[in-house]
Amino acid sequence: MSLNTPPEPAPKLLDLVRDRVRVKHYSIRTETSYVQWIKRFIVFHNKRHPREMGAPEVEAFLTHLAVVGDVSASTQNQALSALLFLYREVLGVDLPWLDNVTRAKRPQRLPVVLTREEVRAILAEMDGVYGLLARLLYGTGMRLMEVMRLRVKDVEFARGEIVVRDGKGAKDRVTMLPQSVKEDLLAHLARRRALFEQDLAAGKAGVYLPDALAVKYPHAPLEWPWQYVFVSGSFSTDPRSGTVRRHHLDEKLLQRAMKRAVVASGVAKLATPHTLRHSFATHLLERGQDIRTIQELLGHKDVATTMIYTHVMNQGGLGVLSPLDF
Repeated sequence: MSLNTPPEPAPKLLDLVRDRVRVKHYSIRTETSYVQWIKRFIVFHNKRHPREMGAPEVEAFLTHLAVVGDVSASTQNQALSALLFLYREVLGVDLPWLDNVTRAKRPQRLPVVLTREEVRAILAEMDGVYGLLARLLYGTGMRLMEVMRLRVKDVEFARGEIVVRDGKGAKDRVTMLPQSVKEDLLAHLARRRALFEQDLAAGKAGVYLPDALAVKYPHAPLEWPWQYVFVSGSFSTDPRSGTVRRHHLDEKLLQRAMKRAVVASGVAKLATPHTLRHSFATHLLERGQDIRTIQELLGHKDVATTMIYTHVMNQGGLGVLSPLDF
């Protein structure tokens, strides 16, 4: 290197955050969220460097979010998680006050659950790919992003099961494949295969693979088993690699389709795609299914999380007969 060559500039703080997030294999959503919260934290304190700040500044920022911003407890905790990541993972600062910062307590609310008749009425208003997605959510108990990220190789028609990869908590699990959706799902995959062949001919059939799998299996992104089952109707640019390809279907499209179906069905509940997961668990419990099995199907770490569905079963207030009905 020439003596006259100027030294490379030090990487910016937010670039260091992005690099560390990717080393930890966090999702692009987490990366975007963390960067935004850290940027807001720095701007809130007049662009001071985080190394110059400590517990008072963090608490002042979180208090401002709650009092002025009127954010929910989950949003406030998300901001705190981003700041904890900044100090511990990026700056390497393990200060004692990090463990003493109070997290906002999330309110304990019962989930919205539909009756079987309400589910039937809503699904009747949904057709095409959105109708298929809604039936899969109700019939399998998958989370919204789990069904959106479903890959061809994880649908086992012969065994009648779906393998959910990298679910919440980075865990894999197995759930059932409903018999009533097999025919429609096979027809959808036939159309999806034809689209894949077109993209392959156009040189844009690649698919995102997590955790450097594309390096380990260089041909996998162009192979049919790794493709998303439900894909976008257009190409987009990957924000990390810059590659132009089809991403999985935007979950907002299903959320909007579900909202339209709820209104059209006349169901007077604030039902979302996630409500179908709640209804899946509740209806299995009502039919006498073992709660431990439901826990496995849902991918809950603790059975206590699954127990909440015993409080929303179709039996009135905790299954107790009102004295008015004696």
